[in-house]
Amino acid sequence: MIMVTGANGRLASLTLQELAERDVPAAGGSRTPTEGQRRLDFDDPATLDFSGVSTLVLVSAGYAEDDQVLARHRAVLDAAGRDGVDHVVYTSLTGDGVHLGFALAHRATERMIKAGGLGWTILRNGLYAELFGALLTWTPDGLESPFGDGALSAVARADLATAAAIVAGDPDAHAGKTYDLVGPPITVTDIAEKLGVAHRTIGLGEYRARLLADDSLLPFQPPMLTSIATSLRHGFLDSTSADLVQLLGRPLTNTVTVTADTVAEMRSDAR
Repeated sequence: MIMVTGANGRLASLTLQELAERDVPAAGGSRTPTEGQRRLDFDDPATLDFSGVSTLVLVSAGYAEDDQVLARHRAVLDAAGRDGVDHVVYTSLTGDGVHLGFALAHRATERMIKAGGLGWTILRNGLYAELFGALLTWTPDGLESPFGDGALSAVARADLATAAAIVAGDPDAHAGKTYDLVGPPITVTDIAEKLGVAHRTIGLGEYRARLLADDSLLPFQPPMLTSIATSLRHGFLDSTSADLVQLLGRPLTNTVTVTADTVAEMRSDAR
């Protein structure tokens, strides 16, 4: 059986949906399980039960400081080895992402997986097109961002979920492989033109100040988001790879459209 962690998150739920459509037996695990899911709380190792699981899709437990993320992943991998899991599929971060503030936890987890004795496949996911859209801001004059003319090799979350389902459904065919799953580079200008609006660039200092003033953000998030902004703006997130197209066996979802749709929904919600 395949187990997908973080089952109520958007990537994991799409992966489970894709597996179901392919008639591949799979179950989800979550800190807050719904019917048919196992309770998996990465902060409570006693809940980590992978009995009967042959392939584990480990969706990264981000949104925390590195030490907490890595402790969570270590607990999962220890439990997987104990319970006889054969193969771990890990949703990591694109190779370009080494400059990002949350890259270390991903690379350290990759090391743990490779040293752990289980079969493995690393999916180095590009940044979501949906995230790209969410990081843009509406103003009365159009869109605003710190990204300048920088390009991002964004990818639709649904395409990444399909890739995860393909790999999890036939792990032996992908054993010991690391895939860089990115789309063609796009810019905020592409998104603004799609929406028929203007785009204004703000400085990184102004962007960081706004983040630091946002009480809804956790302490690690302003530097994380600023690292995305400066890496994108200065051309460190725009490399290309054929891995995702080859895994899917079809063209990728249009990420300009996905990003623009996300931005348009944000404008609608704000009205």
